Amino acid sequence: MPTRPLPTRRPTRSASPRSSAADKLIALSNRRPDGESLAFAVLVVFVLVVSILPMGRLLFEAIAPGGRLDAAPLLEVLTAPSTLTATVHSLVTALGGTAISLALGTLLALAVALTDMRGKAALVFAFLLPLMIPPQVTALSWAQLAGPSSPLLITLGLAPPLGAPNPLYSAEGIILLLGIQHAPLVFLAVRAGLRGLPREMIEAARACGAGRVFVLRTIILPMMTPSLVAGGALAFVSAIGNFGIPALLGIPAGYTVLPTLIYQRLASFGPSIISDVAVLSILVGALAFAGFAAQSLLIGRRDFRSVGAPSEALRYRLGKARLPVEIFAWAIIVLILVIPLIALIATSLVSAYGVPLSATTMTLGNYAEVLLRQDATVRAFRNSFLLAGGASLLLMLLAVPFAALIVWRGGRFLKSLAMLAEVPYALPGIVLGIAAILIFIRPLPILGFSLYNTIWIIFFAYLARFLTLSLRPVVGAVQQLDRGLDEAARMTGASYLFRLRTVLFPLLAPAAAAGAVLTFMTSFNELTVSALLWSAGNETLGVIVFNLDDGGFTVLASAVAVVTVVVIVAIMGATALFARKLPRGVLPWAN
Repeated sequence: MPTRPLPTRRPTRSASPRSSAADKLIALSNRRPDGESLAFAVLVVFVLVVSILPMGRLLFEAIAPGGRLDAAPLLEVLTAPSTLTATVHSLVTALGGTAISLALGTLLALAVALTDMRGKAALVFAFLLPLMIPPQVTALSWAQLAGPSSPLLITLGLAPPLGAPNPLYSAEGIILLLGIQHAPLVFLAVRAGLRGLPREMIEAARACGAGRVFVLRTIILPMMTPSLVAGGALAFVSAIGNFGIPALLGIPAGYTVLPTLIYQRLASFGPSIISDVAVLSILVGALAFAGFAAQSLLIGRRDFRSVGAPSEALRYRLGKARLPVEIFAWAIIVLILVIPLIALIATSLVSAYGVPLSATTMTLGNYAEVLLRQDATVRAFRNSFLLAGGASLLLMLLAVPFAALIVWRGGRFLKSLAMLAEVPYALPGIVLGIAAILIFIRPLPILGFSLYNTIWIIFFAYLARFLTLSLRPVVGAVQQLDRGLDEAARMTGASYLFRLRTVLFPLLAPAAAAGAVLTFMTSFNELTVSALLWSAGNETLGVIVFNLDDGGFTVLASAVAVVTVVVIVAIMGATALFARKLPRGVLPWAN
């Protein structure tokens, strides 16, 4: 008879003091943050430093100048006649520019999205180019197109008599160029809305015998209200914070808006009036916030939701009207883009401003001067390349883990963090510039040195302002990405850094590169932020163009401006070749 084995007794944890200690060590090691938690902490600190700290410091200085709560300086600045005048001028130019942007952007969006006109890709590329060209270059090119000293008009025999004022040095000139500069923002918003418009409603109206104008007036435009309001709000906020156009056209005419008032105050009195300009910056931010608040108010009153298939495939056949429509569309491009650029090129090729362009006056010496001889311009090219390239690279590296955390981990905190990352870009650049001065004008704690009057303060401002430009394309790509590969790598025991290097970065590289391109193009010629932060030896291209024109070296300023336009067009053209490998909408001029 087989005997049954005696039951064995399992040792308890208390039986061995070593096992108890080992369990505690294992528990502590399990609580140790992994690579993903560390990346999360780094990103939180980064957003806090570049987004929340500048805005908080600016608000504190406005309400507590010198560290003491005192409302008297705040009220004194807000009620000053110069502040009231600049505020009215800012509102007039911003509202006027927004009206022009709405008209131009909506008209081109309707033609591109709803008709069978030809050459749409080239038309979109050309229409979006003014958005990529720096505002100071836009103002300079148009200034060379009018006035008695315009080399192009003198060559054509169309120049007004000597002594006649340049009509663009006025409020009307500022309004016109603000409208042209920001019309692509309206175009992008309306085109996106038209792509999602339910085609059934349009087809039903057409089947009932409704004409195209009736359908446009009663169905398409009412359904496009959210897109029109969003585009108008973007154009308004951009116009409120625009510095380059009011600076080049308004300062010579004595027409001051809030950004140029801040610049003139700071340039005249220096950091001693930093509290006053902080209040003015808050005022600029408040006007920008009012634009977004008006957008929410207008859209929130009605429900614009609709059901049906998108109308992207819907195309109105123009028939015999197609050629006239195409001619009209390209005529707009010629007027707002081609002719001003021709005037800019003509000015850059003459030996002196105000002489006609001919075989005897034509020279490439201006380009040789700014590219090879002048230390300031050569240094500005180098600084702009390093600042834009460095900011683009660092933000691209941060955008990939940040986007993955936002989309895959989710949660209110991360969504709020993503919204905070957009604040420095949504507010006018002049506000961020003042905030950066307030942070770095004194020596940093522990480190004991200051970034004020160094190139690093500009780099910090670029990181803060353009974080969202690098982040948005990657967020869109992660939303379309299957998480299965990352989960499979995790199940095999791959660390977070290994997964980041071998899975996420290769899959998201096209979108991250597109975001880096947008960041580089925007920061390469940036002026609004660097106009307040540059110092001797730390000039950027935007500052050089402004200073050369302000100093009377118009032909040299035009040469620098032409080079920057060539760089922008080359980058846009090169990236358009790879647009098929990118998520739709990442590069607006190529999708």
